[in-house]
Amino acid sequence: MKIEQIYTGCIAHAAYYLESNGEAAIFDPLREVQPYIDKATKDNATIKYIFETHFHADFVSGHLDLAQKTGATIVYGPTAQPGFEATIATDGQEFKIGNYTVKAIHTPGHTLESTCYLLLNENGEMHGIITGDTLFIGDVGRPDLAQKLVSDLTQEKLASMLYDSLRDKIMPLPDHLIVYPNHGAGSACGKNMSKETTDTLGNQKKVNYALRADMTKDEFISELLDGLGAPPAYFPQNVLMNIQGYDSLETVMAKADTALSPEAFKAMAGQLEALLLDVRHESEFVKEHIPGSIFIGLQGNFAPWVGALIMDVQQPILLIVTEGKEKEAITRLSRVGFDNCHGYLKGGVEAWKAAGFETDSIVSITPEQFATAKDTTKLPIVDARKPGEFSAEHVEGAINIPLDFVNNQLSEVPTESDFYLHCAGGYRSVIMASILKARGYHNIINIEKGISGIRNTPVALTKFVCPSTQN
Repeated sequence: MKIEQIYTGCIAHAAYYLESNGEAAIFDPLREVQPYIDKATKDNATIKYIFETHFHADFVSGHLDLAQKTGATIVYGPTAQPGFEATIATDGQEFKIGNYTVKAIHTPGHTLESTCYLLLNENGEMHGIITGDTLFIGDVGRPDLAQKLVSDLTQEKLASMLYDSLRDKIMPLPDHLIVYPNHGAGSACGKNMSKETTDTLGNQKKVNYALRADMTKDEFISELLDGLGAPPAYFPQNVLMNIQGYDSLETVMAKADTALSPEAFKAMAGQLEALLLDVRHESEFVKEHIPGSIFIGLQGNFAPWVGALIMDVQQPILLIVTEGKEKEAITRLSRVGFDNCHGYLKGGVEAWKAAGFETDSIVSITPEQFATAKDTTKLPIVDARKPGEFSAEHVEGAINIPLDFVNNQLSEVPTESDFYLHCAGGYRSVIMASILKARGYHNIINIEKGISGIRNTPVALTKFVCPSTQN
């Protein structure tokens, strides 16, 4: 069977391309749809269907643009009520793609309309199943993303539905089936996804906690909800965009791909109350940046951090970006629904300085300088990593303020003296430093390379707490 996974690592997303006998289907497409069209053109195939497993929360799907460009039919599972023309499949309904068959299997739980798609080859034999956010490799979808859309819906009710869907619809299927999920490790749509992006259903029955044969419904609900943090604030906004519709990517690009002089950039920033988003490398931002700008670098998990920290997809944005990376930055913003970008600074920070405008910087030291500093035991140390990372290993005396929650934990930021700030490798700490500086905290000393650099510094003054190794 010709089925291809198209994986986008920065948002841990998997779309799928299915082709047979001159017909093709796309499952859960990203916002930029031209690569799917090009793939079908190369195969001399017509895209017949666009299958959506559910209304996505963590990204804006490309279903509308792809349908408009190709004439393909958009398909959702039972109970879906999109604000645009689409086929709403019944449970068990079959669709033909050339000699292949796609069978819709309604699996509510992650959301009410969540649907998996069983893939049958030209001989009618079951090959695999596209599971969306119902079943991941090593995990299942979180059941708390749809409850805000229905007044009497709770995460407990959805978890109960997911238990039934897995046991009644998925687990009875043959062990040889290949599981094709919508996300992998790093996505906020689950808790503990594997780095692997496909597996057999039989192996998942052995290793996935949620598929234990002897697990009761109460046990499933308890384990699924345990440790489930609040979803990123932009998730409900993306859901509504996927349900109601959105501007085409071409429209978004036309507005955002606009070079602004330093004077025009500064004027527009004031006029729109725009967020100045610097997407260069963290080393460049540390050295010199526009005062008040926020750093989230393209080289890291850019889109998820934008969504987690900026929060409002309608926030006006102006970009500071390395020359040649403008379209990439705009496209990656659009993947998570941040369509209100109004342009970028032509000539970057150098042009800003040449126009006579001031710049700022972040005090930053090497791990060796931190390890040998005489005030290491005197100044506070802030660790910007996640609680699990901090629990596994941290510098003695450090306090944990995860980057995800910095906006909620500003009262814990040291103010009476300078303080050291680090993360795992240097990316997140600069994001946090930029947010804090924009809020008036200028007593930050960033530690380059983070905990990985500190750990490799052979100086006794740097002490680690590693609970897992203690007796």
